[in-house]
Amino acid sequence: MTTRAIRKIICIIGTRPEVIKMAPVIRTLREQPHFDLTVLCSGQHRDLLAPLLDWFEITANDNLDVMTENQSLAALTSRLTASFDAYYAATRPELVIAQGDTTTVMCAALACFYRKIPFAHVEAGLRTFDLQNPFPEEFNRLVAGHLASFHFCPTPRSAQNLLSERAAPGAVHVTGNTVIDALHFTAGKLERAARPHHGHQVLLTAHRRENFGAPLENVFRAVRRLCDEFPQLSLLYPVHPNPNVRKPAYDILDGHSQITLVEPLGYPELVQAMRHARFILTDSGGVQEEAPALGKPVLVLRTVTERPEAVELGVAKLVGTDTEAILAECRRLLTDNAYYEAMARGGSPYGDGHAAERIARILRSQL
Repeated sequence: MTTRAIRKIICIIGTRPEVIKMAPVIRTLREQPHFDLTVLCSGQHRDLLAPLLDWFEITANDNLDVMTENQSLAALTSRLTASFDAYYAATRPELVIAQGDTTTVMCAALACFYRKIPFAHVEAGLRTFDLQNPFPEEFNRLVAGHLASFHFCPTPRSAQNLLSERAAPGAVHVTGNTVIDALHFTAGKLERAARPHHGHQVLLTAHRRENFGAPLENVFRAVRRLCDEFPQLSLLYPVHPNPNVRKPAYDILDGHSQITLVEPLGYPELVQAMRHARFILTDSGGVQEEAPALGKPVLVLRTVTERPEAVELGVAKLVGTDTEAILAECRRLLTDNAYYEAMARGGSPYGDGHAAERIARILRSQL
């Protein structure tokens, strides 16, 4: 009788979105008898991760704890690459898996390349074809894409992007996006245990680095004017802790009776807020994927998106950060019922909630 070798796999997490999108992969792989799974946290986000790990019922085995106060991207990149390299040397994994486009992911892939360890990239192939938008994420995912041995793509378009970059066809797999798996898991838990929610009509999430300064101030002025024009409207904004976001947010929005500024929401609370909102304003990538699955129109506060499928489907719209453009689209969603219903019809181009199962099946067959 022969027995299959147990493969030693490291799953990397570092930021809040990575926990959300890697949780289904971790939960699925840990049930596979032929995988020895270690969950490694880079520490790129600190306080935001523990509640998410609890929610998804997973545990980080180790934490590199790389963050220092106000460090530059160069300093973070240096610390992460060296820390991953040392960890790989000590643990000798046969495969490393990471998700997305953060500095954590890019450095995890680079350290794998130096050690000749296969790297699997979840949410592979997203592109804006503009290195400055989003910054530095477009660069990070390009690097991860060129170094990966397995590409787990959310959509056929993202797979085609990689094939156009001459990725090996046998390494490119369309699986759907694991964020839809996480959304289904969370919605199910919320249904089983009633939780309070804010009940606001508009949800705003805005924090991207390329929007710091005047673009973000334009967004805040737009939502303040929107609330002035619609006295019955209520808006919820979970404010990112970065000082470049908090200061203008409180300078422009604080004190308005229709606007509620709160600390960052936990993922279950954010899903609740999305479920109860009429529409959503965001510069987040994940929300562009989640909101259409919940039947919520999304106005994207960016000039370009690596998630064009939702825009093409008509359930999301790029509005940029121009105050008048944002106001015009918000007014239309609030006053034109036919337009609203067309955007709120639901349906997600990003998956069916079984992406992690497909990833596990591919790894079982190919390792």
